[in-house]
Amino acid sequence: MGEQRLQKFLASAGVASRRASEELIREGRVMVNGATAELGSKVDPDRDQVRVDGRMLEAEAKEYWLLNKPPGLVTTARDPQGRGTVLELVPAVGRVFPVGRLDLDTSGVLLLTNDGDLANRLLHPRYGVDKLYEIQVEGTLSEAAIKRLEQGVILEDGKTAPAEVKVEKITSDGSRISMKIHEGRKRQVKRMLAAVGHPVLGLHRRRFGPLNDAGLEIGRSRRLSPLEIEALGRYAEEE
Repeated sequence: MGEQRLQKFLASAGVASRRASEELIREGRVMVNGATAELGSKVDPDRDQVRVDGRMLEAEAKEYWLLNKPPGLVTTARDPQGRGTVLELVPAVGRVFPVGRLDLDTSGVLLLTNDGDLANRLLHPRYGVDKLYEIQVEGTLSEAAIKRLEQGVILEDGKTAPAEVKVEKITSDGSRISMKIHEGRKRQVKRMLAAVGHPVLGLHRRRFGPLNDAGLEIGRSRRLSPLEIEALGRYAEEE
């Protein structure tokens, strides 16, 4: 596995975020090979013994799964209301969690992993991971509506970043469009289209960063290939 910064290891082990891990180190609560750790320390999870508040940490084997989520499942590890969750369709060995969310009635590609450090970076706004959606909307989008989406729409939580929009087909009950965004606000696509007068009738995410749904039926999941994992890492490379 090789050496890595202690804060990164603590984050990937699910102890705390990097910033919170720094506080743990400053407070003297982290030990490496029996000695109190210092900020800037590096560890090799395969060789070094790391303890937090006396508890030994072990490097968990990383898992990366891609699910083509069907409608009707919630994007969470467990649901207080007893609804089905996306984890039911992912035969992971360890405990994985979804990276981001898709609404109950939304389908499409969803990444699940136990690599907390990568997940946090993929979700951080500064990395701007592209997301491509196929959408069925009411009505036919005018040039003015498309221009508003492409320039950014003012929502209750601020103006959105520009989107890329293409009308794919005019249908009997509206239009099928594709839209690419790189933000991750709650229900953003639905709110943007409602703001320009075209409520969403159906929503499917085709792509998340370098991952797409090609060859993966709705309701099926698979492990990521080494090349796909490497591509995800490049999307969220640290400066």
